[in-house]
Amino acid sequence: MATILIVDDDPQLRQSFERILQEEGHLVHTASSGETGLVKVEQVKPDLVIMDVRMPGMDGLATYKEIRKIESRLPVIIMTAFGTTETAIEATKMGAFDYILKPFDIPAILDMIDQAVKASRFMHSKVQVGAYSDDEPQDALVGASPAMQEIYKAIGRVASTDATVLVRGESGTGKELAARAIYQHSARAHRPFLVINCVAIPPTLLESELFGYEKGAFTGASNRRVGKIERANHGSIFLDEIGDMPLEIQSKILRLLQERSIERLGGREPIPVDVRIIAATNRNLEEAVRQGRFREDLYYRLKVVTLSLPPLRERAGDVPLLAEYFLSRHAKSMGMPNPGLTKDAARALESHPWPGNVRELSNALQKSLIFSKGYPLESNDISRAAAWNMPEGIQNEETDSEHIDALIRKWIREQMTVDHDGRLFEQIMDHLGSLVIAEALRMTGGNRTRAAKILGLSRPTLLSRIEKYDLKIRTSVD
Repeated sequence: MATILIVDDDPQLRQSFERILQEEGHLVHTASSGETGLVKVEQVKPDLVIMDVRMPGMDGLATYKEIRKIESRLPVIIMTAFGTTETAIEATKMGAFDYILKPFDIPAILDMIDQAVKASRFMHSKVQVGAYSDDEPQDALVGASPAMQEIYKAIGRVASTDATVLVRGESGTGKELAARAIYQHSARAHRPFLVINCVAIPPTLLESELFGYEKGAFTGASNRRVGKIERANHGSIFLDEIGDMPLEIQSKILRLLQERSIERLGGREPIPVDVRIIAATNRNLEEAVRQGRFREDLYYRLKVVTLSLPPLRERAGDVPLLAEYFLSRHAKSMGMPNPGLTKDAARALESHPWPGNVRELSNALQKSLIFSKGYPLESNDISRAAAWNMPEGIQNEETDSEHIDALIRKWIREQMTVDHDGRLFEQIMDHLGSLVIAEALRMTGGNRTRAAKILGLSRPTLLSRIEKYDLKIRTSVD
């Protein structure tokens, strides 16, 4: 749930927005003028403001300038009629999250709101480094191993600079948390921090998402749009999964790093931008350079500073600390007391290889809590939760459908040897359903409307499944 402020002088529009957003589970406040909106920003501390450009008294642009003085990182979506598009574009060049034309498509505005709320939480949710407070279940990089101590020192050294940073590591090691920690400890911490997942956005859309476009740049480009790099001016941008970025876009990122300027699609004039680049990948970039899939000049530009996050198997002694952190966090999020671990369960955690790293450990403990019934977790609870990970071959081998079917059947047979409290079929179907929905969300960059269309589900049904499976959605701003 997010706190959203609607600023518009049209009472019917405010009421419609309030109804729609409350149905989505958000807390909604409204204001009929820019002046009242500024008072509400101070009072309710919203996660997002949605504001009209044309209002009596203080207009949208003037109101936005004042909002930036109150909270420079607060995402603002500008609503505009076609005749005031240039004003909305001016606001986005100044740092507004985005703008949308009236009359607008409800799924489109809901998707934009989802992305803006995600961006707001990324900028405002602190990442604690090296320790965590049990008072609030905040995101944290937890661990006392020598390998993690070196990471904490590196974050401290690089955060105070404007150096480009490349964060490397296997999937699930915490690369996104490291990037957020660098941002939050930097001199740009009160400036925008936008996230682009280079693999979640189709290549045909990624370029315009990053760099924007001019009117008439392609069919359907009815007016100018400012890209995310330009919107993050004076702030930071996180390019996740940069190892999967298409070559033609790599050349434009290289130019950004070399010349500190970009060109919108269809544009001819370079636009100066001041952004810090933090990139992350789990790919072997050296091999990608040898194979011609990644530009060598960009590779060297990115690795000014490299943080290599260690896999969990190389973090001796960190599993118990992480287990304590995740148990506390998940128990609080579920509104239940932390049942703790038995000694056998603690030994089971330390003996498991955790190929999915910290993310896999977190998921296993969350699943264990769900079925623990409030009692301390036993070793069989841990084994059962760890067994829910699909066979590695399904993810890492290029296999034909027959072999995949065989692997799935093998996994199902393994589940039949574990006690599921008479809910085996339901739990298997839930697990497979969560994988299908998670994949659809990854393919669409977290766009729930497009994912629902692909899956043949209604949007409310998809949202209920996302909540049921507690899926963490990564968007083009995640």
